[in-house]
Amino acid sequence: MNVLGIETSCDETSAAVVAGGDGTARALSCVILSQDVHAVYRGVVPELASRAHLVAVGPVVDRALLDAGAALADVDLIAVTEGPGLIGALLVGVSYAKGLSLATGRPLVGVHHLEAHLFGTSLDDPAAVPPFTALIVSGGHSLLLDVPAWGDYRLLGETRDDAVGEAFDKVGALLELGYPGGPAVERAAAGGDPARFRFPRPMLHAGQRPGDADYFDLSMSGLKTAVIHAVKASRDPAADRPHLARGFQDAVIDVLVAKTLRAAEACGRRRVVLGGGVACNRALRAALAAALAARGTTLHAPSPRLSTDNAAMIARAGLFRAADAGRPVDAAARLPFPGLVRA
Repeated sequence: MNVLGIETSCDETSAAVVAGGDGTARALSCVILSQDVHAVYRGVVPELASRAHLVAVGPVVDRALLDAGAALADVDLIAVTEGPGLIGALLVGVSYAKGLSLATGRPLVGVHHLEAHLFGTSLDDPAAVPPFTALIVSGGHSLLLDVPAWGDYRLLGETRDDAVGEAFDKVGALLELGYPGGPAVERAAAGGDPARFRFPRPMLHAGQRPGDADYFDLSMSGLKTAVIHAVKASRDPAADRPHLARGFQDAVIDVLVAKTLRAAEACGRRRVVLGGGVACNRALRAALAAALAARGTTLHAPSPRLSTDNAAMIARAGLFRAADAGRPVDAAARLPFPGLVRA
């Protein structure tokens, strides 16, 4: 089965063709057009994102088909992100996919963006299959999940305030490192002294025990505030930028590694799947892989291209959800995660 995926949930317009069947899948193409108009505002402007998607979605789909060596006649299923995300941006992709489905007679299935992040890693790594513990960290979401099987998800922990990627963006703006903040903070942190600034590790202390409300949950707002105070107290903020970035990044990584280890051990998993835009952070990947390996657990992380919002993961999730084709598909800024229950 050939699945055409379409993704427009935030500020990337993406289309991809994925071929799959019998539990296997491979990406035949994946085109991602990132919007740079938001850099001047240090954050995504929803109206500008929607307008950019309107201009780009048609050519991006055409290019994905061309790269795959396929025509619309070769597509068996259309999969589109229906949520969560920016409602205007989502409407562009959903409306385009509906029109394409109506014009071609091909069935259409809506996909949950976060579930797709779980599937995305398997396109790079066939071993990234359940059962596993999942850490999804992006600009809008931060979740720890237990995944016994595809479609069966247990929520272990989540952020209580800022998502991890959002915290990176805000600290990047605070340190005047540019937007998006994640890559900028990582670059600056590479030259920082880890001993110069020691920030708190939010919701992480030795007294926590399984069953505590904060045992798996995350919080980034206090850490962000600590960085703000450190910047104000610095005699030379410009000179301290790499050290501040390093202190912030180290704190985030320590928390994510510790919480992920707790989740994997509590659920008895020997695989951890990483997903979301923050999965591009090489320091996080290295620290998590090393900590897991010491406990006989493997880390499965997507390539940088499949860490960002992309349509290949949408098509792969659509392949799994193909039986849902025919149900109504509507854009929703907030969309329940299918199959998710709180542990």
